[in-house]
Amino acid sequence: GALMIAGEARFDRFSVFTDFIYLGLADDKDFPRFAGESDLDARLFDLAVAWTPGAERFRGFEVFAGLRYIDVDFTLQLDPVNPLFDDAVVDADESFSDFLLGARYTWAMSERWGLTLRGDASFGDTEGTWNASALAQYRTKRGAWFLGYRYLDAEVANGNATLNVTMNGPLVGYGFMF
Repeated sequence: GALMIAGEARFDRFSVFTDFIYLGLADDKDFPRFAGESDLDARLFDLAVAWTPGAERFRGFEVFAGLRYIDVDFTLQLDPVNPLFDDAVVDADESFSDFLLGARYTWAMSERWGLTLRGDASFGDTEGTWNASALAQYRTKRGAWFLGYRYLDAEVANGNATLNVTMNGPLVGYGFMF
């Protein structure tokens, strides 16, 4: 399963935002010569400061910079059918910190409807990550409904092994405004 939480605080032309994603996946499969089990737990955390050159809040172009932190726990176990062979286990528990750069544009289509396009990339401890999303908003009295699509690709390396985690799909949520 997956869980996503986002928060943002705005101050005139600047804002601070955070995104948190938890991803937990597991699978097991039997093959003719061995059985395999895999388990992946990943946590991605973005913390950034955005600057809006325009005078209106929640509208127009913004650039942002910050930190992307990724924590990955991955286990792969292969159990041979033949008892003469030992089990093989690959276990990786690593954390990565990257510098994050990106931009987003929010178009106010009407008083209640808006569309935000976001793109970013990070570099540092990882082999590189990038993220793109399109998010429609419908404002209510105390918040907004969100409907969109997000694509995130992260490639991390541990010694000789490289793990590429790709998450993509629709998202639906509600944002509270204070």
